[in-house]
Amino acid sequence: MPKIRRQNLPPALLHHILDRIRSREISADQLGLFADWLDTEPEVPNERWFKRFPAMTVCGEGALVKTFLTVRQAPTGKEVV
Repeated sequence: MPKIRRQNLPPALLHHILDRIRSREISADQLGLFADWLDTEPEVPNERWFKRFPAMTVCGEGALVKTFLTVRQAPTGKEVV
């Protein structure tokens, strides 16, 4: 199982992620929780996955984070605990 890639992201993906953070009004507190989770170097499935936080859900595929959802949006893939 891969670990989440934190460097050398494709520019279009990075732009998309930042746009979703802004447009979905993801708070600094939630991003802090996400950063703390990343610091644990979690392993994620090679397929689509998601991780729930109190006020957002992070979705990814393999080693890449793909988007951020609000709690009202339904994620797809395997839940990472």
